[in-house]
Amino acid sequence: MSVAELTQSEREDLLTAHPQWSLARDGKAIERKLQFEDFNEAFGFMTRVALLADKHDHHPEWFNVYNKVEITLTTHDAGGLSVRDVAMAAAIDAMVG
Repeated sequence: MSVAELTQSEREDLLTAHPQWSLARDGKAIERKLQFEDFNEAFGFMTRVALLADKHDHHPEWFNVYNKVEITLTTHDAGGLSVRDVAMAAAIDAMVG
């Protein structure tokens, strides 16, 4: 099933609603950097996101070193950001505030 890429206006709405995220890859993705107390807390967060991602059938790209996690969201089928990324960003934000 094809997914539509967000319009410029929709991307702006996304960033307004989720100010912890920033545009990446020439506006084709969003990213968020998080820091936790230690590796266990960071890995626990990643595990919770992984379970959530499976439910949404939309998986993040991420990078982890010790207590730091960087998450990138994009929809390859849409060629950029889509409503799937909006939903994942909202769900991740709900986890960490």
